[in-house]
Amino acid sequence: QVQLVESGGGLVQAGGSLRLSCAASGGAVSNYAMGWFRRLPGEQRELVAAITTGGTTNYLDSVKGRLTISRDDAANTVYLQIHSLKPGDTAVYTCAAALGGFGNRVDYWGQGTQVTVSS
Repeated sequence: QVQLVESGGGLVQAGGSLRLSCAASGGAVSNYAMGWFRRLPGEQRELVAAITTGGTTNYLDSVKGRLTISRDDAANTVYLQIHSLKPGDTAVYTCAAALGGFGNRVDYWGQGTQVTVSS
């Protein structure tokens, strides 16, 4: 059983940056497609960034250029760097792992971390 624990959320001013961390235990992040979802207030959860086992990254078009997903295999941790934060980025950000990629099911979810961007 893989456990994912996010950290790094909080309150930040618009224009700032934030780095979210997702620490995994019970399995290696390098064996899974790893991703970050966000749920905007009143919206469905959406996948904003993903990294494959081979290291290929993909981003939601609306956030491309402002988000960077990375993986540290030694630390068994996945990161999401968010630049130029906007109030519209306010959301719960959740880390996820998918053995077969995010076109299939998500195998493990983290508990989520709140990001609030003030104007």
